[in-house]
Amino acid sequence: MNVAVKLLRKLQNREIQHKLDVYRDKAELIRERNLEAWDDRQLQAESLRLQKEARSGTPLDELLVDAYALVCEAAKRTLGLQPYDVQIMAAIALHERFLIEQHTGEGKTLAAVMPVYLNTLTGQGVHVLTFNDYLAKRDAEWMGPIYRSLGLTVDSVQAGMSLIEKREAYAKDITYVTAKEAGFDYLRDTIALGEADTVHRPFHYVLVDEADSLLLDEARVPLVITGESGSSGNDGIRYAEVARQLAQGAHYEFDEFQRNVYLNETGAATAESLLGCGNLYESHNSQVLTSIHCALHVESLLRRDVDYIVRDGKIQLIEEYTGRVAENKYLPDGLQAALEAKEGLQSKGGGKILGTITLQHFISLYPKICGMTATAHASAMEFEAIYDLRVLPIPPNRPNIRIDHPHRIYTHKEAKLKALVQEIASIHATGRPILIGTSSVEESDRLAEALAVADVPCHVLNAKNDAEEAEIIAKAGEIGAVTVSTNMAGRGVDIRLGGGDPAQADIVAKLGGLYVIGTHVNESVRIDDQLRGRSGRQGDPGTSVFFVSLEDELLLRFGMNQAIRVARQDEALEESALRGKIAHVQRVTMGQNFHIRQELNRYSDMVEDQRRILYEERLGILKGERPMSPSEQRVRLFYIDEFWADHLAYVSYLREGIHLESLASRSPIDEFHVQITQAFEQLPANIDQASTNMLGRLNGSNDPAKWEEFGLKSPTSTRTYIINDQYIQHTRSSWTAETIMAFWIRKILRLVLRPVYRLSKY
Repeated sequence: MNVAVKLLRKLQNREIQHKLDVYRDKAELIRERNLEAWDDRQLQAESLRLQKEARSGTPLDELLVDAYALVCEAAKRTLGLQPYDVQIMAAIALHERFLIEQHTGEGKTLAAVMPVYLNTLTGQGVHVLTFNDYLAKRDAEWMGPIYRSLGLTVDSVQAGMSLIEKREAYAKDITYVTAKEAGFDYLRDTIALGEADTVHRPFHYVLVDEADSLLLDEARVPLVITGESGSSGNDGIRYAEVARQLAQGAHYEFDEFQRNVYLNETGAATAESLLGCGNLYESHNSQVLTSIHCALHVESLLRRDVDYIVRDGKIQLIEEYTGRVAENKYLPDGLQAALEAKEGLQSKGGGKILGTITLQHFISLYPKICGMTATAHASAMEFEAIYDLRVLPIPPNRPNIRIDHPHRIYTHKEAKLKALVQEIASIHATGRPILIGTSSVEESDRLAEALAVADVPCHVLNAKNDAEEAEIIAKAGEIGAVTVSTNMAGRGVDIRLGGGDPAQADIVAKLGGLYVIGTHVNESVRIDDQLRGRSGRQGDPGTSVFFVSLEDELLLRFGMNQAIRVARQDEALEESALRGKIAHVQRVTMGQNFHIRQELNRYSDMVEDQRRILYEERLGILKGERPMSPSEQRVRLFYIDEFWADHLAYVSYLREGIHLESLASRSPIDEFHVQITQAFEQLPANIDQASTNMLGRLNGSNDPAKWEEFGLKSPTSTRTYIINDQYIQHTRSSWTAETIMAFWIRKILRLVLRPVYRLSKY
């Protein structure tokens, strides 16, 4: 097996090297196409020529050398930037729809301009999807002079813009926008009752920045648009009080990966007694059972200052992979209300879901996809399996001379913390800047307190002070700087030695450059690599090391503290085999997460197929492609949206408990597909019937006032948000008696709920 793996890697490396050699030769051709003698008018004339060629049908591959040479010259004149050969090579790979891996500080932003310009020549428009609003605005303004000097238009979309502003921004040749905002705008378009209320034009070519985050870590995130609900309630508070009186082992158990929690027989009896509700598993108590499980989940599995913070009287979830506040992100189903009740906050109803799409499905709407990131190789197989995107590593412009030390492993957390403080104090005494990556807000605050006791001043960067991120990052490379951060430090922002001051930079370089310390290993090796990549940019010196405890959450989950039988000690363990075991744990976890994403994909893919079928019909009606009167158009659009929203509610209901189908020796995913297919097949007849009835009531009136009178209008207000599907339940391999009872109750409830979802059969 090892021989086969080695042979495969050898063949892959040979193929990659061949591809890079071809790109290097083409970069040389671009360099030779020297345009220094041309004046600005000649450059613009050349850009017009290329546009005419592209729009007359000339393949873009044939225009690449001329187009890239033009961009290189424009970049030099407008920004004083001369692209390196490796940036040009990356740009060629992006046009050929690769996902490029290029180290931090290697100039991905400039490299992206070349393929973006080339693919804009057809006049169809290009989107650059970024990680946050700040980067979208920064990159559009930074690279804008290059595009404009070549006669193209560019803009960025920001959250909070008006419909008119967004429509204008998307109409530009190049639009920089976050993936989430573009996705939300698409959802708003899908419920627009008039073409003038839409903002997107047909999708063409997309370049995804920070692709590992958006295409993998965030890919499964469902974007949601709902009709605003004004309802609120505090029913969850009593469930929260009950959950606080239950204890692990005595009343409930976790699944093997501690992703879900389940009441045992004693726990159910205790909850019944405390609630005075009778048998939890009787049909009339189904909502009570759901609510107590939600309360138990947030009480036992979600930790304040780790999974979320409370700020300005609101719950704000923390993104697992960045440590940032997850803007506009909420937990699914009743978990959000339960979490608000846990913290004693007022809960507000979410409203009826009108549309939803995952980032993965949204991005797949673009005919041409490429991406770039500093960390991709560890997940290359997943990129290819899901997106048919092959990863291509681009060599650095200057050799990477960063020193990556082996993990330092300790038996317990106290020993690790003591060693961390000693190491940081020792390095800080030399004046060398230090960046420490922690696992949570809680840990970053605790480490900062320990450093204060040791007289080591530091800046703390976590979800509590994320507004100060840019300022803190700008200073992280200065002499004597100590920055304690969650994983948020880094996305799209370089840490420059000396804070950008050349004199300071020389001193810091002589001290060894930025010293990066990780206080734990992450589930994904990619996240560890992102932290390491903060140091050693563009050939700078640097160092990285990870401090690990056998009591760290990831290692505890796999029983590492039980498997490694050593006495507690303050010194680091010297067994080199331990590092291999930790690497194995990370590989297993990445495999599990890949499997979970695949499982979730299987559930959502068919729903997305159904959405696209219905939306295709809706779009034809919206654009007037089918002969209809205005009233017919309005009525059919309204009822397509109405019945699709009902269908989504039914899908959500099914998904919540479909895993129980395995009790009847049926495949949950197969049963799910059967149920939603049968439901979807009834939509056309239901839409037709409701439309016919309404048109009869309207009596052919095309008066918008009459439409309003009969309720044929968009929701008075909508809100968009993101569901954190990390907490959606997955299939279990073992069942309790209570779970079996719940299965049969659910079967009965389906019969009861048929008329609610306007379905005649399943």
